[in-house]
Amino acid sequence: QGQLVESGGGLVQAGGSLRLSCAASGRTFNRYVMGWFRRAPEKEREFVAAISQSDDYTAYADSAKGRFTLSRDHAKNTVYLQMNILKPEDTAVYYCAAKEVRTLFPVTYSKPWEYDLWGQGTQVTVSS
Repeated sequence: QGQLVESGGGLVQAGGSLRLSCAASGRTFNRYVMGWFRRAPEKEREFVAAISQSDDYTAYADSAKGRFTLSRDHAKNTVYLQMNILKPEDTAVYYCAAKEVRTLFPVTYSKPWEYDLWGQGTQVTVSS
């Protein structure tokens, strides 16, 4: 069974930056669509960003466009979510997710149920 482990969360002031990491183990990383979601207190889990299995495509929520960048290092089996110009409304637990695909056609997914492997989450708190 594969495993995802997030790291990099913390407390930051508004306008600051954080880089979240998600390390994957136990599976063929280059067949996985990787995504990030977040859940703020008393809110539903929401999509943040995703990267296709071949890294050809990235997709971002409107709230993340222009501020967040998702990238992947295949040699380290790790994806990174660089978050800049953070706002208090970015405060949430951030979750990494993976979906193994068999197609060579690059795809991304934005719905939680489309992913079958999840990390434990990492807290991001942005103070005003």
